[in-house]
Amino acid sequence: MLKISILDGHTQRRLIVEGKLVGPWVAELRSACENVNTDLFGRKLVIDMRHVAAISQEGENVLFELIQKGVKFRCRGVFTKHILKQVTRRANEKSGKAEK
Repeated sequence: MLKISILDGHTQRRLIVEGKLVGPWVAELRSACENVNTDLFGRKLVIDMRHVAAISQEGENVLFELIQKGVKFRCRGVFTKHILKQVTRRANEKSGKAEK
């Protein structure tokens, strides 16, 4: 199960993702990001993944796509930080950027 909440602020729109980013929920995150990305009006899109318990390979692939589009992430926990670091490294290698 996956829950996605939207929190609007002056400088950012935050998607709060809770649960497991697996199976059909991967498409749900992709769809939610596409929907909220259309009317940002100069704000940044930030995905808050502090309450994500599991990420499948499909989930990693969506995170990869989102990183390539410039979406920022917030997370905590060793598992989620490790996954995001790997996916970011993969995106940077593909785009030719050096890791920071």
